[in-house]
This record gives sequence, structure tokens and C-alpha cells, in this order.
Amino acid sequence: ELAAVVEFIHTATLLHDDVVDESTLRRGRETANAAFGNAASVLVGDFLYSRAFQMMVGPNDLRVMEILSDATNTIAEGEVLQLLNMNDPEVDEKSYLRVIRYKTAKLFEASTELGAILAQASDSYREQAAAFGRHIGTAFQLMDDLLDYTADASQMGKNAGDDLREGKPTLPLIYLLENGSTEEQLLVRAAIEQNQDLPDDVFQQILSAVQNSGALDYTQAAAKREVDLALECLKDFPQNESTTALHALCKYSLSRQT
Repeated sequence: ELAAVVEFIHTATLLHDDVVDESTLRRGRETANAAFGNAASVLVGDFLYSRAFQMMVGPNDLRVMEILSDATNTIAEGEVLQLLNMNDPEVDEKSYLRVIRYKTAKLFEASTELGAILAQASDSYREQAAAFGRHIGTAFQLMDDLLDYTADASQMGKNAGDDLREGKPTLPLIYLLENGSTEEQLLVRAAIEQNQDLPDDVFQQILSAVQNSGALDYTQAAAKREVDLALECLKDFPQNESTTALHALCKYSLSRQT
């Protein structure tokens, strides 16, 4: 039941996210807001949030409610921070990482911590489980932001280049802004600041610059560091099918193409 709660919260964030980002493609299909309008998408997202809170009282454990309510609040804060960062070329890596730890990694962290609580694990194991989720969640988002510049829509299930077109400064762009040529920096800065459709020729120029600048390798390396930290969190856990699955998840997070 708690797994369903987490999935409801996750789906609610996606429904709201697609409205904010004006996205039209999700998981290879038309987004709810594109198909049914913003009002329906927001209301269904609200319903999923409220249903999740209704269900989370089932275990009758205050810790469960504390973790999930804190996660939901943090995710919302992360979304607000990301909105404030939109069209701002001054966003640095520290600010970017704060956003993804709030809006993405926090739900991973809550999920893995809940597993430890339900297993009646010690405080030490619970803390390590939470840290594992935080690191693997950060790695997941880093790879997601990398794939925005490497995968096509058929692979990702959403439109490639959406982050750039939305004026969203993710790590590949932040790296290029700090390490690219003067011409590239000016091009990226103007693209982030723009508040209208990005011309295809400009998009292709920036895409080429990102792919040739080392920005993607830098982002991949950042994701690898997070995965290594996640694996370190598992070192004291019993070796069984569950930890084997978590190790496989770490490996998959760095190799996924969707």
C-alpha cells in the first residue's frame, strides 16, 4: 500500500510538472494536459495527492506520515525553486543540485527510508537506506538531464531538448556556460533568457556545443559519483535478493536510455 502511495505522489508531481512546463509528451504518449487541458491535469494531480495522504495513515505509524508529508513539502519547494531558476543563466551547479535533491531525490529517499522502517531496521540501517535513496535519486535526475541532449523522443518517451527550450539551466548547460567559448556562452545565455520558442538552428548549435564541450562527460561523471556513494551506503547491508536488486538499480541508472 505504501508503494502505491509513493507512486500516487510521483504521478501527481508529473501531472503538475507537465502543466508548469507546458509539456506535450510523457512516456511516449500525449500528456494529460495536452489531451484534456490544464484544469483536468491539475485536479487529477490534486486528487492523487489527497488520496495518497488518505492511504498513508493505513500503517498507523507516525514516522511514515512524517516522512511522506516532509517529502511532499520538499518536492513542492523544489518545484518552486526550479521555477525561480527558469530563464536565469546565473544559476550555478550548487543551486541546480539543490533543486534536483529537493524535487527528485527526496521521493527516492522517502521510499527507501520507508522500506527500512517497515522492516523494523535499526536507526543506522534506516539512515543508510535514506542516504542510498538520496544518492540514487540524484544520479537518476542527472542522467535524465543528460539524456535530454543525447536521446530522441522515441527513446525517452518525451521530447528531446525540452529543458533547453524551456529555458531550464541543467548541468550540461551550466558546464557549457562556465567552460565554453565566449561565443558559446553568449549563445547559451541568450537561449536560457529567451521566453519564446527557440529557433531550430540555434537549438542545433547549442546541442552540438553541449555534445562537443565535455558537458555530457562531466554530467555522467557527476552521476557516477552519486551512484558510488549510493553503493557505499549498501556495504553493511545483508547480501540477499533485495540488495542484489539495489545494486542492479545502481548499474541501470548509469546505462539507461529512457
